[in-house]
Amino acid sequence: MSTSGTLCDVAVVGMGVMGANLARNFASRGLKVAVYNRHVEEAHALAAAHPEADLRVLPDYAGLVAALERPRRIVLMVPAGSPVDQVLDALDPLLEADDIVVDAGNSLYTDTDRRDARARQRPWQFVGMGVSGGSDGALLGPSIMPGGDPEAWERLRPILEAIAARSSSGVCVAHCGRGSAGHFVKMVHNGIEYGDMQLIAETTALLREGLGLAPAQAADVYSEWNEGDLRSFLVEITADILRAPDPSDPARLLVDAILDRAGQKGTGKWTVLAAVEFGVPVPTIAAAVDARNLSAAKDLRVRAEAALKPGRAALTGVSIDDLRDALYAAKIASYTQGFALLGLASEQRGYGTPLGEVARIWTAGCIIRAEFLDRIRAAFAAAPRLDLLALTPEFTADLGRRLPGWRRVVAAASAGGHAIPGLSASLAWLDTLSTARGSAAMIQAQRDYFGSHTYERSDAPGKFVHSEWPRSPVK
Repeated sequence: MSTSGTLCDVAVVGMGVMGANLARNFASRGLKVAVYNRHVEEAHALAAAHPEADLRVLPDYAGLVAALERPRRIVLMVPAGSPVDQVLDALDPLLEADDIVVDAGNSLYTDTDRRDARARQRPWQFVGMGVSGGSDGALLGPSIMPGGDPEAWERLRPILEAIAARSSSGVCVAHCGRGSAGHFVKMVHNGIEYGDMQLIAETTALLREGLGLAPAQAADVYSEWNEGDLRSFLVEITADILRAPDPSDPARLLVDAILDRAGQKGTGKWTVLAAVEFGVPVPTIAAAVDARNLSAAKDLRVRAEAALKPGRAALTGVSIDDLRDALYAAKIASYTQGFALLGLASEQRGYGTPLGEVARIWTAGCIIRAEFLDRIRAAFAAAPRLDLLALTPEFTADLGRRLPGWRRVVAAASAGGHAIPGLSASLAWLDTLSTARGSAAMIQAQRDYFGSHTYERSDAPGKFVHSEWPRSPVK
């Protein structure tokens, strides 16, 4: 721990795994870092364990603020919710003009709106900022998604660019828009992540249980896929997971020893709720959230299988290439849904989110980093006001090539009794999207029949009418 009186460049509050690694990342880039933790002994232990970081541990907020050069830059890495408000309450009377407090946790964007409104009545500024990459990313270079005032971004930019991940397209940090845009973008990132993980989990089950591949064979499939269009962090680690033996029983896989009950911290659910509010369909993400909720009901699922005896059959008429095509096509659907939500929210909330830049900063550092994102960035570069990602010529052609295999997978999995909520919901979304005249006319007729809600005629859109429908005799 430094005893120097030199003022620090940045402070990090919260020395959990993410906060500790973020502080060390700042220090590794030549920045002088002050740190504070509610349990100060943990901060001292961190500083002692990593003397190379020369972290300056402060016992209270007054000391932390006094240790920083002005205007101050303070990064909070504390649990979302009331802990953030508690820290802001403690810092508020200590801060001065142009100081910036950054909430770098996974906060709900509406909480960020509220905190931003409060800060606008104060001399200091508040920034909501998404950080993705897990503990390794925080230490080695995450993808960073700051929102807030552009002026605050410019003052934060040098230190954030210093610690962010880098890809072939540049440093993986960009201003994601005004207000709560940073946390909204991070929320949607996590929603897409839910979808990606669900699609990979389903595909893995089909490889192993549907096609009968041994774990090592399935791992080799993912390694091969990771050399092509599906190249991504999640595909890469899936191959690693399928090769990891259980330490307590090396004859079986570690993943097979894990209880099939998925955890979640809320960002996927928030994405679905926001999508409902904005009227943007995100069925792939919603299916992933539902699947996690169903996974939590382990005892119920055991009883249901025993009672219903659904049976499972091998996939017939399906190849490994079909599974690759289904996974990739469903991935296009998921990202299209996520970017549609980002675009509409940006428009309606005045964020000014640069969607191409969002795709670019997700190319490294974050959990959903993938080669695929370079194509999304290019699509938005060619058409910044793109209506729907899946309707760009390149992605439309991709979907057309992969659709037959995708249909075979969904049909065979359904016939064989395999649960594929993500793959099937994604295909249903595409089929609904590409049906020029769908089934909603019947819904409108029903609504008018029982509630006089009116409808539009196809030969006179924009004009709402009501009909007196023939009534069946009351029995």
